[in-house]
Amino acid sequence: MSKVLSGLKPKAVWEIFEQICNIPHPSKHEDKIIEFTLNFGKKLGLETVQDKVGNVLIRKPATPGMEKCKTITLQGHLDMVPQKNNDKKHNFEKDPIQPVIDGEWVRANGTTLGADNGIGAAAALAVLQDKTLKHGPIECLFTIDEETGMTGAFGLKPGFLKGDILINLDSEDEGELYIGCAGGIDTTAVFKYKEEKTPSDHVAYKVEVKGLKGGHSGLDINLGRGNANKILNRILWDANRNMGLMLSSIEGGSLRNAIPRESSAIVTVPEANAKKFEKLVKTTESIVINELGTIDPGVSVKAKKTTLPEKVIDNKVSSKFFNAIYGCPNGVLRMIGDMPEVVETSTNLAIIKSGKGKIEVASLQRSSVDSAKIDLGNMIRSVFELAGADVEHGGAYPGWKPNVNSPILKAMKDVYKKKFGKIPEQKVIHAGLECGLIGGVYPNLDMISFGPTIRHPHSPDEKVNIKTVQLFYDFLVETLQNAPKK
Repeated sequence: MSKVLSGLKPKAVWEIFEQICNIPHPSKHEDKIIEFTLNFGKKLGLETVQDKVGNVLIRKPATPGMEKCKTITLQGHLDMVPQKNNDKKHNFEKDPIQPVIDGEWVRANGTTLGADNGIGAAAALAVLQDKTLKHGPIECLFTIDEETGMTGAFGLKPGFLKGDILINLDSEDEGELYIGCAGGIDTTAVFKYKEEKTPSDHVAYKVEVKGLKGGHSGLDINLGRGNANKILNRILWDANRNMGLMLSSIEGGSLRNAIPRESSAIVTVPEANAKKFEKLVKTTESIVINELGTIDPGVSVKAKKTTLPEKVIDNKVSSKFFNAIYGCPNGVLRMIGDMPEVVETSTNLAIIKSGKGKIEVASLQRSSVDSAKIDLGNMIRSVFELAGADVEHGGAYPGWKPNVNSPILKAMKDVYKKKFGKIPEQKVIHAGLECGLIGGVYPNLDMISFGPTIRHPHSPDEKVNIKTVQLFYDFLVETLQNAPKK
């Protein structure tokens, strides 16, 4: 077990976070981290329960003299996004995360770090462990599977929580208080195809787009980073129309909530057009490098000859697929009118995968306006249905409507000003916090979200700022010590 972080402060938070790093916990594979959390609560002698979907709840009674304070629910999620660099060998279901101190930051060695939301979970566990902290009644809710469907939050039932106030620990900018978030909806399109025998006069290439930064499809969507699926399709669409390209297989992206960093396809072209195709790939790389500039400077677009496949996808379907991918919206569509620096509505063309007679295309639409989210989902549905695909919506979750008159917002602003001498910013985040779902089950909860500074979550560049973890934890402790009275 690594002990790289034991010298950092606050000591308890970093030590617990490092324990979390040593436990494999990608989404859908959280059994070990659930067991760790349950044992953590039980060893402290605290009431520790688990609901039917796997969420863990640990309660800590008020310290003497603070019994009349409102009950505060601290909330975070136990899973992490599994992303790694192309040259990194790592099995997220078996291998521990390897944290590295890099100047003012902690990052991982070639993988996502899991500071989203491991730091939040570690802070909540540190609060439970601290016997010197004065506080009112506390309960800590650790949800499962936040990153791939929010099934933990979806599975919450009335009566499980007792809190009056919910503090979500899953935001990523210290000094900011989040009072609202975007909702989301998944749109999946499926093209059914038949295979044909590959023409004997064709040659085969593996075309790869890689080296992109990727990132969180909500928090980083406004940065204008390249989408590997869209870049790859520019080549395939052009060569299909003008050079007789045929598609054998394609795979790009891996998570709905991560901007795709890599995409590849096995294609064939008539041997007579081979040089022309190779020139197209080189030209496209130059164009993309120029377009992305300093935003995504590492982009690479290459084509290498490979073994001629026996079968290709029938050209009628693949041509319609290329058209649909080209026409599918991607990126930011609208900013919030009253907060023009914040994205209101966006979409991420996240995953493409072929096999067994199907090409599946998965995308995620986000908006802080539910009607806009639905409208964008329908827009994308229409693009793919026009191309002959079967389309389904799923995984919809609501946004969290801001309440500028929130009592906990006012209280935490006052605490922050007294503690740090300035007023924290209040913001709405273009990401899917669980507050929207939890608030749907517990409408009387007064909710807020905050956290340390985390950059590039959902990508191997993820890192958390060391200094802000101390500030985040100090603010959390001060808030609990000044818990509002009932």
